[in-house]
Amino acid sequence: MRALVTGAAGQLGREISRVFAKHGEVVALPRADLDICDHDAVQRVTHETHPDVILNCAACNDVDGAETDPVTAMQVNGFAVRSLATVAREVGAVLVHYSTDFVFDGETNHPYDELASPGPQSVYATSKLLGEWLACGAPRHYVLRVESLFGAGAEALDPSVRPRGSTLDRMVDAMMAGRPVRAFTDRTVSPSYVPDVAAATRALVKSNAEVGLYHCVNTGRAIWFEVAQAAAIRLGCEPLLSPITTGEVKMRAARPSFCALSNDKIVAAGATMPTWEDALDRYLTTRMGH
Repeated sequence: MRALVTGAAGQLGREISRVFAKHGEVVALPRADLDICDHDAVQRVTHETHPDVILNCAACNDVDGAETDPVTAMQVNGFAVRSLATVAREVGAVLVHYSTDFVFDGETNHPYDELASPGPQSVYATSKLLGEWLACGAPRHYVLRVESLFGAGAEALDPSVRPRGSTLDRMVDAMMAGRPVRAFTDRTVSPSYVPDVAAATRALVKSNAEVGLYHCVNTGRAIWFEVAQAAAIRLGCEPLLSPITTGEVKMRAARPSFCALSNDKIVAAGATMPTWEDALDRYLTTRMGH
């Protein structure tokens, strides 16, 4: 299987490239080598490489920045996906596109499943929902919603050589450096370990599962403070941790307060999604090994 990975320099793109390289040829292209907003370039690269699967890990993830630069967010997260769907159709490739829990409004207390109605509350969320819709232009497509990713490049001794970390990665970096950490007590999430997401993606594509939308997250849910506390206990850094609410932090874009996702559908399709606690333990074991 030949895979084309866009956004290959990011935390998800690097791991996707690594996992798929174990099973075939991978053409891994960071933004510097392929701007997915350039339709001609996307078409040229795709027809030159003729991949069996296109995995779109490219994204504009600046949630607050999207509020002041909505054009870029819509181009990268939304309209560029139409180009990828078009070329996937032209070469007969599967398209895997990653989306986000932010497409929901957070007005619930039960994990969202794939049938739940979206209610984006920000420019970023709206751009990601648009991308979901446009990905469906590829006859064979998987739209995978991921959430609170963490753990890419955990084996690296020097944090500067790891991909830009997520919220949990930055918390762990701070704890290990002896710096104080604040964590939200009013946001519920399903933290997702990048290696588990990559493995589930590979399993889904390999199984030739029914096309469509899947929630690709680790099992379970917790408020951010509980996640940070679990990490702090393992690292012996509990005194460094303090609670905070979203209302105490100035943010341009609204965040859903409850964004836990149900992964029942992707598990039924054959993917293995361990609990977030198990994933956190494996991540910290890797980090502490250095």
